[in-house]
Amino acid sequence: MTRSFDPKLGVYAGLAAFGLLAALALGLPELVALAAPLALVAAFDLLLTERPRLEISFELDRPTALEGERVTAVLRLAARTPVERLEVLLDVPPGLVAVEGDNPVALRLTAREERELTRILACERWGGYTLGRAHLRATSRFGLVRHELKIEPSVELKVYPTADAVRTLVRPRETQVFSGNQVAREKGEGIEFADLRPFLAGDRVRRINWRASARRGQLWVNESHAERNADVIIFLDSFTEARRGGSGTLDLAVKAATVICDAYLREKDRVGLISFGGVLNWLLPGSGLTQLYRIVDSLLDTEIILNYAWKDIDVLPRRTLPPQALVLALTPFLDERSSTALLDLRARGFDVAIVEVSPLPFAAPGAGEEEELAYRIWRLRRDALRGRFERAGVPVAVWTSGAPLAAPLEEVRAFRRFAARGRG
Repeated sequence: MTRSFDPKLGVYAGLAAFGLLAALALGLPELVALAAPLALVAAFDLLLTERPRLEISFELDRPTALEGERVTAVLRLAARTPVERLEVLLDVPPGLVAVEGDNPVALRLTAREERELTRILACERWGGYTLGRAHLRATSRFGLVRHELKIEPSVELKVYPTADAVRTLVRPRETQVFSGNQVAREKGEGIEFADLRPFLAGDRVRRINWRASARRGQLWVNESHAERNADVIIFLDSFTEARRGGSGTLDLAVKAATVICDAYLREKDRVGLISFGGVLNWLLPGSGLTQLYRIVDSLLDTEIILNYAWKDIDVLPRRTLPPQALVLALTPFLDERSSTALLDLRARGFDVAIVEVSPLPFAAPGAGEEEELAYRIWRLRRDALRGRFERAGVPVAVWTSGAPLAAPLEEVRAFRRFAARGRG
């Protein structure tokens, strides 16, 4: 705890010294009577004010929350010595807002008194926060001596993003060997009808199609498509973002990635994550609730870090991209490195689909004629880039802020469905 003095202390001491010198020089004892109270006040504050001894603790009612929810923060103070005036300021990081409780607050503590200061914090933005930073200032009776203390943060809070749930997902073209909810192309044990064939020795009786057998005069059996799982890789472009106010394309992409991962994991698929940007992060494909928490925790750490180094897909470990995996990309198409990496993945035979998080709501055209022309050229270049992906067989669906996520996912499904018919 650091100790400081109010400038008034120097004024009081200077006036007292000036009064004493003037009384000696002029021979006027009345000036001593005027200067003595100032000297007594300064001496009283200096001699009788002891260093405050405080015990401080900070805690939250829960370690996790969702966007829009509120958490309760409690700062506990226990005074071992009396404090005439204690000012407490709780440092609330950006993304959280104190909606209830005075901040800062001033109070008086007696010896061995305990006090709880409660603050209600609204979670306005997803992310990982470290709370508990507080500034305390203890002031003496006459306000001439101050003791200041800074508490470092010690409690972590994770705020998870929220978004609309999706019912339809992009179905991978290829499945894996384990059981799941994806209908495989291969025939096997399942409930999805595939074809009819003549009865063979060893076929189960329950698979006989009695109507077809009656029409054809011999036994025919149903064949089914097997239900298998799939590998899905969420490709998150974190090179740069378009932002305005408290929202941006990265916020939308993180929310979409959370919802999509949750939906695929519910379908018993294996889901992995690649955060492709200034800092490269990845998670190997996995399944289950544990994998969901791993992905969400990794998404909370996603941020835009400026990096001019050229990066291609070769920097990724091979295990992060399993063969026959669906690569679902979330990108604003603002950095050439991410679009080049996605085209490279497609050229290597990966099943790629793209949801473009549109930056247009966050980038308005300029007021002048040249700015407007540049804005139109920029939009035309974006259209040309989408056409390049579509010619490569990669569907690109535009997702705009405020629109439901199900719309671009259904657009990707429709593109893949009609493209499959065209190839057939």
